[in-house]
Amino acid sequence: MQRRRALGAFGTAALGSLAGCLGGATSLFETTQNEEPPLVENRPDAVYVPTHVEGMEMVGTTDAGDLKVGVMYSYPHRFWVVENEGGEYVTKQTPIEGDDAVHLMATPWNPETGTVVPNVGLSLEILRDGSLVSEEVIYPMLSQRMGFHYGANFPLDGDGTYEVRVSVGGTNVARFGALAGKFEGGGAGTVELEFSNRDLNDIQYRLLEDRQGQRGALTPMEMEMIPTGDTPDPLPGMSLGRGTSGDAAFVGSVVEDDRFGEKPYLVVSARTPHNALTIPGMALSAAVDGGETFGGRLTPGLDPELGFHYGAPVADLSGDADVTVSVDVPPQVARHEGYETAFLDTGSFDLR
Repeated sequence: MQRRRALGAFGTAALGSLAGCLGGATSLFETTQNEEPPLVENRPDAVYVPTHVEGMEMVGTTDAGDLKVGVMYSYPHRFWVVENEGGEYVTKQTPIEGDDAVHLMATPWNPETGTVVPNVGLSLEILRDGSLVSEEVIYPMLSQRMGFHYGANFPLDGDGTYEVRVSVGGTNVARFGALAGKFEGGGAGTVELEFSNRDLNDIQYRLLEDRQGQRGALTPMEMEMIPTGDTPDPLPGMSLGRGTSGDAAFVGSVVEDDRFGEKPYLVVSARTPHNALTIPGMALSAAVDGGETFGGRLTPGLDPELGFHYGAPVADLSGDADVTVSVDVPPQVARHEGYETAFLDTGSFDLR
């Protein structure tokens, strides 16, 4: 459906036909650009199917230093940011403002390896005829359909042609293999946005009446040009097992390769439970063999084979080791609907 289309515009036969085309129970929801359907009551403290699914419109891609950045837009929508309230991590909803016209999204990745690159500051500057319309340092985010990306709602000055300038900063994440030494200085690039409300309202939008609120997740988009940040499964190396915390899934491995140094490399990959999309922005530590072999922080890292992960070199580490992982800080990334109640727990678990 188109987001602003009213239910009354369709007869019963047409409604049944449309529901069949979109797959499953779908209803038309009368709304405006700055509204969304009510949230599900009693949402689980876990990943759940959101109230609706929507498409997006591709703006374009640009080079920004060593990175390629894809820019997309969809309807303005609510999202949640993580806050620390007296030692308890909670999410707070960021509502749609009255002048918000679009939700702009940007995904940075390494074009040679296809590796999505979190932990870079990313800002968007929107101009029209050389005049500034809006600018913002946008949020790192998790979405069930797009995986990790950066996004925020933006106002526009109506239909027309806009210049979107993308700026990325350098990263202090450890990089290995073909990624070593890259993404140091950041960069900037520009894409052109041809915007009209008609095109916006042609983006698919449908309710998920029979599934919303259930534990589960939407299927990620299939985007030919832009990766979604999926994680390898199984991980390369010797398996250390799996674990869960706050509905996030974790996979451990031991990798021995010169690119990680002389010691075996302890790898922990954090991913979403249903689609194995990478979860950045956490602080993890590990104790190996009760702390006798190793005890300390796991450093965020990027590797073409491992993707984004958390790791540390550990002498004498083997696949038979007992590894306890601690979530010291849950992911400090904003969340689209369906993720806002998950990934908030701290605590420890064993890889088994």
